[in-house]
Amino acid sequence: MQHNNRILFIENVVKVYGSKTVLDDIDLAVTKGEFCTIVGPSGCGKSTLLRLILGQESATSGKIIIEGKPVSKPSPERGIVYQRYSLFPHLTVLENIMIGKLLPLPFWKSLGLKKFREEALYYLESIQLAEHADKYPHQLSGGMQQRVAIAQALIMKPRILLMDEPFGALDPGTREAMQVLILELWQAHGMTVFFVTHDLEEAVFLGTRILVLSQFYTDGRGSIQRGARIVADYPLNTFSVKVKETAEFGSFIQKIRYEGFDPKNLQHVTQFNLEHSDSFQTLDDNVSGRV
Repeated sequence: MQHNNRILFIENVVKVYGSKTVLDDIDLAVTKGEFCTIVGPSGCGKSTLLRLILGQESATSGKIIIEGKPVSKPSPERGIVYQRYSLFPHLTVLENIMIGKLLPLPFWKSLGLKKFREEALYYLESIQLAEHADKYPHQLSGGMQQRVAIAQALIMKPRILLMDEPFGALDPGTREAMQVLILELWQAHGMTVFFVTHDLEEAVFLGTRILVLSQFYTDGRGSIQRGARIVADYPLNTFSVKVKETAEFGSFIQKIRYEGFDPKNLQHVTQFNLEHSDSFQTLDDNVSGRV
């Protein structure tokens, strides 16, 4: 598959730590503007995949192409939001949002402060926290702090936004409000989003595409230790909180759980449900129809 016109193209990527293979022949092509949710069993390598896209780590083998160029070190073009808010406790909310803009500048260029302040206030308004600009992180609730962390990433205008369990520590009510907010921000700013979550309901509700990463499969290589592959790749189209109440929504979540989370369900690699139009798979000569 060609990587032309794809914001991200990953082919045959393997990631090994010592003697442990975490990711095994990952193939992924993503078009600009997609909202990709990533789910899978605990420890299957979801966060590792994000770190490879970020450029924080390098693949053991294979290629990762971002906008036509091999991925290198982390860049402002790729923002990341973690589960725990990466805020500076000694800075105000407004200063926390501005910090990414200010750090690269020599001190004498602080005259540009007004411009960055106005920009930061715009993002504060977009996350509905403008009245809290002069507060410190400890004066905010967990949900408010997470909104500031998202604004902190957005002000850098990343082409790709990586989110690693960003709502995992929030209570259910705050979590649903944050889900709606991130969809609004995604649509407003035209980013490509990769969103890791352990919550299947959240993944199916948020994404335009769901990637199921799992080590539970077989491929004809015998009893070797396998790293995770993308065992399912589906297009999604929900965009309404009410869809969570439908029988179809629940049935699809059960299907995802069976395909990716059940160690007894060892699909063969040639039988994965890779239904998204951009999905592809490269299989090496060792893969056969045998278990």
